[in-house]
Amino acid sequence: MNRARSTPVPHPLAPLFGRAIDSVSTALSPSSLHQYRVTARKFLNYLAIDYPDVSSLQQLRRDPHILGWLVRLHSQTPPLATATCITLLVHLRSLFNELAWADDLPDLSHLLRREDVPRRPQRLPRPLTAQQDQLLQQEWLRRNDLASNVFLLIRHTGMRIGECVDLPCDCLRCSSPDHWALQVPLGKLKKERMVPVDAFVREFVQRLRFFRSLDPVPPDGLLLARPYTKESLVRQLRDYLHEVSFHLGISERIVPHQLRHTYATEMLRSGVGFPAVMKLLGHNSPNMTMAYLDIVLTDLEREFHKARSQPRHLAPQPKASFASARTGLNGVIDSFRAAQHVLEMFRRSLPVGALRKSLDRLSNRLTKIVSQACNLTPPEKQAEIGR
Repeated sequence: MNRARSTPVPHPLAPLFGRAIDSVSTALSPSSLHQYRVTARKFLNYLAIDYPDVSSLQQLRRDPHILGWLVRLHSQTPPLATATCITLLVHLRSLFNELAWADDLPDLSHLLRREDVPRRPQRLPRPLTAQQDQLLQQEWLRRNDLASNVFLLIRHTGMRIGECVDLPCDCLRCSSPDHWALQVPLGKLKKERMVPVDAFVREFVQRLRFFRSLDPVPPDGLLLARPYTKESLVRQLRDYLHEVSFHLGISERIVPHQLRHTYATEMLRSGVGFPAVMKLLGHNSPNMTMAYLDIVLTDLEREFHKARSQPRHLAPQPKASFASARTGLNGVIDSFRAAQHVLEMFRRSLPVGALRKSLDRLSNRLTKIVSQACNLTPPEKQAEIGR
């Protein structure tokens, strides 16, 4: 049944879409090429079933053909994930733009509009909790096998798993005797980068080189041997991570990309500058790194509210208590200071607003009153009050 469902319905537009796919996917990865083919197949199947009379590009119209396609995507049961819907529409829009240019049909580029593509939901990164991070690293260090060293390397460099399996054996670069960096190959964003590493991280690379030397797969210059394909190796590593998580009793599903999230938030929490973290992660846009900064700001906000609920930096306690207040003017001054302290404690617990501003003005007045009262006493009494 699945094979029949994936078989494309013969359509007169299939050769044109095929040429467009070959054109736009020249420099793309095999997975991206596959996504373009899936998009074209789904759209042409839709046309063949709902609009069998459409046999040329000139017949395509926004209404009803494209609007009907949008309705079809948004009415599926179970509903399509937003990311899947975005992928289909973005790829189809690219194919229309290519066909409009190649066949001199500018109207095709207006069939799908930018506003037709739903906005991708904002998802904050999901770093590991401190307990999960500690448990996993301890278990990987204990096992010390090939996959464990792979995940330790990912955890302490922030690489994507696809970048890690593409590492060459000579990925370490030395700029001076005490300064080393890991050269991360072309990845998701088609750019290389250098990630500084210490002796702890270099040890993982050395272990992986040792495992590579024992592997019967012929040398191909890569740090990790591939018995079959890159995708199969990534799948094996993901399965290994799930097995380790289950062994440790971690109920939450852990994926390799969370190690990258953990590395990034760790760098920001440690005080590494935003531009430096952006370069370490290989991001093209600051907006991509801002998501990790949101996590750190959430930490800051949590600590701020914790400090507000348990204030530690309040005005110092007056030396004279209500029970042992002195008499005369000195006693009055002590009372004012005690009242000022209680007022400050209450004021700091309030949210910013009109009431807090009013208490702030009252506190300033009490400060002035205490200062004026001290000026009414002889110098020797001021020294006694200060004690």
